[in-house]
Amino acid sequence: MRLPALVLALLCLIASPLFGSPAWAQRLDETPRVAVISAFPPEIVALNAATSQQKTFDVNGVTFMTGQLEGKPVVVFLSGVSMVNAAMTTQMALDRFNITRIVFSGIAGGVDERLDIGDVVVADQWAQNLESAFARETDKGFELAPSIRTAQLANFGMIFPRGIHMPGDALGAPARVWFPADPALLDTAREVAAQVALQRCAADKCLVHPPKVVVGGNGVSAPVFLDNAAYRKYLRATFEARVVDMESAAVAHVALVSKTPFIAFRSLSDLAGGGAGANEMHTFMALASDNSATVVKAFVKALPN
Repeated sequence: MRLPALVLALLCLIASPLFGSPAWAQRLDETPRVAVISAFPPEIVALNAATSQQKTFDVNGVTFMTGQLEGKPVVVFLSGVSMVNAAMTTQMALDRFNITRIVFSGIAGGVDERLDIGDVVVADQWAQNLESAFARETDKGFELAPSIRTAQLANFGMIFPRGIHMPGDALGAPARVWFPADPALLDTAREVAAQVALQRCAADKCLVHPPKVVVGGNGVSAPVFLDNAAYRKYLRATFEARVVDMESAAVAHVALVSKTPFIAFRSLSDLAGGGAGANEMHTFMALASDNSATVVKAFVKALPN
């Protein structure tokens, strides 16, 4: 038996409140836009100030602001700090807006000894470094259950890195460690890297070295604020990481699944435990946030329409 189209339409209207709105009805704005994301308020101040024609939408407590940034349509929002928040809000944006690219801007800890506070790092790829197995400690050392597969990367004590199986992976498929930034977006980042002027001083404290933009290499993310010299050395040796944060790899993961181009700009606010004195994040957080935003604005301006 086939129901007339009008009857089907009425049934859909009745069912929607019960089963949720269909995906097409959840869109808040159809304009193709670049998603510009930061984790927490200090990181997004300069980006909000530079966005014109602002219009805000509230979704489950998250404020999404549409507008124009450097002449390009954008939706700017805070992901919230750490991995689950970042994945959740990125997916919310993809569901409710017409997202063409995902750009993350914020601060991070430096892992590469050749980098300094204030530098902006644009990594080629991101790993979730604490996606891992915690091994049993025995008289013979740390031992994993035979069924546990690791990423064949060196362990840090009881912590053995593991890869991630994506939704829909076939049984036995290799687990993924790295989540890539988009090659075309990386090319654009390289084009603008030498053209931006970055801040060297914050209030009465200036950096020893003039900051620079570095494109390439590896980044890692985990739901941990890292301020430990030994683990920092481990990340450099094992993951060849240049930078560590708490969100980028989660956003890269969502972007890969959704087939949306992704890139992250991270300015170093501290050295993740590698400095001689106390952690300097709060001293240089504003400077690092503004340096990242400066590069992101130049990057968005350079994007093709």
